[in-house]
Amino acid sequence: MNVKERVKGYFKFAPAHLELVKSAVLAASSHNTQPWKFQLEDKTISILPDFSRRCPSVDPDDHHLFVSLGCAAENLAQAASANGQNAEASSDSQKAKKIDFYLTPTKTRLQSLFLAIPSRQCTRIKYSGQSLSVNELNILAKAGIGKGVHCHIYTEKSALEKILEFVIQGNTAQINDPAFVSELKTWIRFNRHHATASGDGLYSATTGRPNIPAWLGKLIFSIVFTTKGENDKYSSQVRSSAGIAVFSSEKNDINHWIEVGRCYQRFALQATLMNVRNAMLNQPVEVPAVRPLFASYLGLKGERPDLVVRFGRGPVAPRSMRRPLETVLIQNPRR
Repeated sequence: MNVKERVKGYFKFAPAHLELVKSAVLAASSHNTQPWKFQLEDKTISILPDFSRRCPSVDPDDHHLFVSLGCAAENLAQAASANGQNAEASSDSQKAKKIDFYLTPTKTRLQSLFLAIPSRQCTRIKYSGQSLSVNELNILAKAGIGKGVHCHIYTEKSALEKILEFVIQGNTAQINDPAFVSELKTWIRFNRHHATASGDGLYSATTGRPNIPAWLGKLIFSIVFTTKGENDKYSSQVRSSAGIAVFSSEKNDINHWIEVGRCYQRFALQATLMNVRNAMLNQPVEVPAVRPLFASYLGLKGERPDLVVRFGRGPVAPRSMRRPLETVLIQNPRR
């Protein structure tokens, strides 16, 4: 029985919109928590936060959660265009804490970014160290710009080393926080069976680690997850990268957090088309004591640094999992 058959009795308008949701759930999300729900109506699709999947330790203000919703929103908009629909997002997400897309028929436009959706991934391994051309950097930077959101690209070795200092500072603070470590551990999936069963979380193979039994992984986690080991890993990853992109927003509110997600998702899709990998290095923006120092170094006056992303050439890594589609759909109350 396929997905459409499973949901047919519950969602009046699902057949017309399921393809859009299928693309939306392939978006990036913090810790691969997939913190979203989708409400399907006749002419609208709403993306709502799933607060049961929030991470209060690493993301106490739900910033990353709403950035993740923005990533899903961008995928949905790209898919709508490819399926003959114009998806216009509402502007009241700040008040409603959700994203309403109003759909109207239009000419099908098969945009190149849509084609990259199935292949996009956060590649959390070492890259080749190969530089990107000025034209490639400009294309990536342009993809990451949005309303009230800026994408700053750094490629000089001195700048990367300085940003790495902030990564290490934030990472050290997080590893020394028992609540952070405990929360992170709950989202790690130590083998393919574990990852497939949950359909979410941080599949260890995506970082180059071997598949091991879950019970063993939980047992040795505290042994292998050390400050020095993690800082050495991030140092190696940064130094193998072609550059780092920092996304910043002009206002610190839900609307801008969502827009940051949409901008990052476009950046990631564009990078995928260019055979460029990317992965998050968000420690400098996740630790409250480090974030203002990082913003000051970057010269961001009145702007919040939202995301830190390394990028470069590199191999494809194993993919993160996704939950079954029906688990993210909200039953239509008018059925």
